[in-house]
Amino acid sequence: MTLTLMLVGLLVLLALRVPVAIALLVPSLIYVTMDPTASLGIAVQQTTSGVNSFAILAVPLFILLGNVANVSGVSDRLYSTAVAYLGHIRGSLGYVNIATSFGFSWMSGAAIADAAAMGKIQVPAMKQRGYKEEFSLGITGASSLIAPMIPPSIPAIIYAVTAGVSVGALFMAGIIPAMVLILCLTFMVWWLTRKDHHLIMPKASWSERGRALLGALPAFGAGVVILGGILSGIFTPTEASGIGVLYIFILALIYGSLTWRKTYRILLGSVETSGSVLLIVAAAALFGWVLAREQAPQLAADFILNFTNHPIVFLILVNVLLLIIGCVLEPTAAILILVPVLGPVAETFGLSPIHFGVIVIFNLLIGLLTPPVGLVLFVLSSVTSIPVPKVIKGVLPFFIPMLATLLVITFVPALSLWLPSLLGFA
Repeated sequence: MTLTLMLVGLLVLLALRVPVAIALLVPSLIYVTMDPTASLGIAVQQTTSGVNSFAILAVPLFILLGNVANVSGVSDRLYSTAVAYLGHIRGSLGYVNIATSFGFSWMSGAAIADAAAMGKIQVPAMKQRGYKEEFSLGITGASSLIAPMIPPSIPAIIYAVTAGVSVGALFMAGIIPAMVLILCLTFMVWWLTRKDHHLIMPKASWSERGRALLGALPAFGAGVVILGGILSGIFTPTEASGIGVLYIFILALIYGSLTWRKTYRILLGSVETSGSVLLIVAAAALFGWVLAREQAPQLAADFILNFTNHPIVFLILVNVLLLIIGCVLEPTAAILILVPVLGPVAETFGLSPIHFGVIVIFNLLIGLLTPPVGLVLFVLSSVTSIPVPKVIKGVLPFFIPMLATLLVITFVPALSLWLPSLLGFA
């Protein structure tokens, strides 16, 4: 009964548009106050322990890295390089959109940062070249989901800390699924532009391609530093975040794109975003402690096992649940609330926590493009000055490749587990 009241309270507060962190804290503090065996001291201890983690330190650092990359001119150079090599292909700017997002992803780690950076460049450029507005918005929104799938993925860090698994393993686990998403999006671009023979640009000369690539090479260095350092064991993912920030700051200074005013805005924006994320983490730690105290994971396991004992049916149910939850909760909050409950149940079915992590993350990322919350939808609307309903209309066809990717990720675990196993993470 207590657990039911807490969950109802959480849902009511979320429905009233109360901030997620407050919606998590209020029922938890009421529980602590009403339970004679608990105390406010325990509440404070559980709340602070949620953010008192070396791995969590990577979150604000990677947020800072993405914000610096966003204003450093890196995205412009990646875009120019992709155009030089792909511009002569029919529907080229669709492929350029995907390629640029993939390149930017190694510095971003968040779909919102990718959508903000790419939306300002790609959508106007595509409209100018004769691409439909809906198509431009749709591919920009869908390709932004590449960023949180590969290092430095912020949702992967949150999941790893919550589930108690290796951050490095989860970083590696998302790379091949991200490639599957890229292939599905590429096929979708080909299908939607197969009859549009006017969507082509003059072929760049090899000297133009060489100059463009040379200008973008330092940007690729950020991914090499982060991923290479982790794989070689030189530093941990958290240390990699600090090295990555230093690298991209130096690169921005070399490009001459940083001013004191821009630096102040970058730092202020990073603090605001990090503060909101870490407050959710702290509040969810207390909420998760209450759920564990009330044996929520055991109750969930018993309920699901009474319903089915087949892993495939369980995975289908989890996918449906996560797609629905993703419509109303952003990924960080959803991971922190659901993983302590669903993670033990998944292990009961013999599922790898790494594979399950990739499933959870990608499900919730789709929610970033799903009303009514859909943060990427609002970001694209903001940076392009296009109404949200038009953005939604543009994104809708791209749910086909996203859901196809989700099915492949879910039912082919080797895609998530092969690379971590090969590199000794799992």
